[in-house]
Amino acid sequence: MSLALYGHPFSSYTQKALIALYEVGTPFEFRCISPDHPQHTAEWLKRWPMAKFPLLLDGERAVFETSIIIEYLQLAYPGPVRLLPADPMAALEVRFLDRFFDLYVMDAMQVAVEAALKRIAMTPEDGLALARERLGRAYAWLEGALGGRIWATGAEFTMADCAAAPFLFYADWTHPIPEEFPLLRAYRARLLARPSVVRAVDEARPFRHYFPLGAPDRD
Repeated sequence: MSLALYGHPFSSYTQKALIALYEVGTPFEFRCISPDHPQHTAEWLKRWPMAKFPLLLDGERAVFETSIIIEYLQLAYPGPVRLLPADPMAALEVRFLDRFFDLYVMDAMQVAVEAALKRIAMTPEDGLALARERLGRAYAWLEGALGGRIWATGAEFTMADCAAAPFLFYADWTHPIPEEFPLLRAYRARLLARPSVVRAVDEARPFRHYFPLGAPDRD
């Protein structure tokens, strides 16, 4: 088997890549990075000293960063679901929404996580408050952007949805999406019903105790 993905099932970015792989249906080997698999950790760090996962290995070609991994899959292993539209302008919108979920949803909730883990100079209470404020603004913008859409950019599931699924999943744990945003709440529910997302979420269930803010008894 030529394709291997290094990561951890509970990692949102690993899930983003896993969802893409499940959508295109390309066979791959998952190599979990954890204390129980030191050989995978050593190989991962050898190839990527930035120590960020996931990492996709195709033979001897290493591909880094989730958005680039998904674009690589589109080029090298196209499947029944086209994760980037052929039309350049439509693809640009997908890339923008992909970045929005990364920068304004995932990065926002990560402030609360980093504060809880004492990785930044901020109390857990202040980190959570800042995360909620930023997520609130992101939720409001998304509520306006999702009007008339099934998926992030329209009728087709794309790379933007691969990002949205895990990022909104964990963001809602940190700052539940208010009822005043019914379109966003319905979109998150559709994502969680997508087979590729269901699979990624189920594979991460044994690790929910790792969530530093406390995993809710739902989803």
